[in-house]
Amino acid sequence: MRLLAPFLLTGVLGLAACASRAPSGPYPGGYVGGAVAAECAPFARALSGVRLNGEAADWWWEADGRYARQSAPEEGSVLVLRRSDRLPSCHVAVVSQVVSARQILVTQANWVHHRVTEDQPVIDISPRNDWSLVRVWWPPAGGIGVTDYPAYGFIRPERPVTRQQLTAAVSRAIRDSGG
Repeated sequence: MRLLAPFLLTGVLGLAACASRAPSGPYPGGYVGGAVAAECAPFARALSGVRLNGEAADWWWEADGRYARQSAPEEGSVLVLRRSDRLPSCHVAVVSQVVSARQILVTQANWVHHRVTEDQPVIDISPRNDWSLVRVWWPPAGGIGVTDYPAYGFIRPERPVTRQQLTAAVSRAIRDSGG
């Protein structure tokens, strides 16, 4: 993971579905390009090759019978967070690396408002080690956030992809998702 120079919060940004605030200090991974208008679902679709339509909230159910759904992460799979008070429209992110049985890195759009971020840590805090409850890197705190997010699991694309293929595809995914 690489550390980037600090970014300052400018303006008022609130947490909404697929969004959060800009970081105030160094953190793993980093921003890709400048501000983008990409939302999490179109970006994840363009990056992963998982061809599901609709909002992130629909992905888990729409994948049934079309894609493998599993509780274990794989590079290129899509992490699907459940609806919650903090994420009323859910959130999806693409696994860019499996670090360990309980930690992954994700590349995602709009977790940080109007940004695509690469290699952001997500940890499994579920009691059964099944990725049903996670914590996500929180840039303003410069560490893993304190909010527990319920997760459905991971949607596996039809064709496996490598970390290098994902990294190379990020710019194209930003363009293809409207960013």
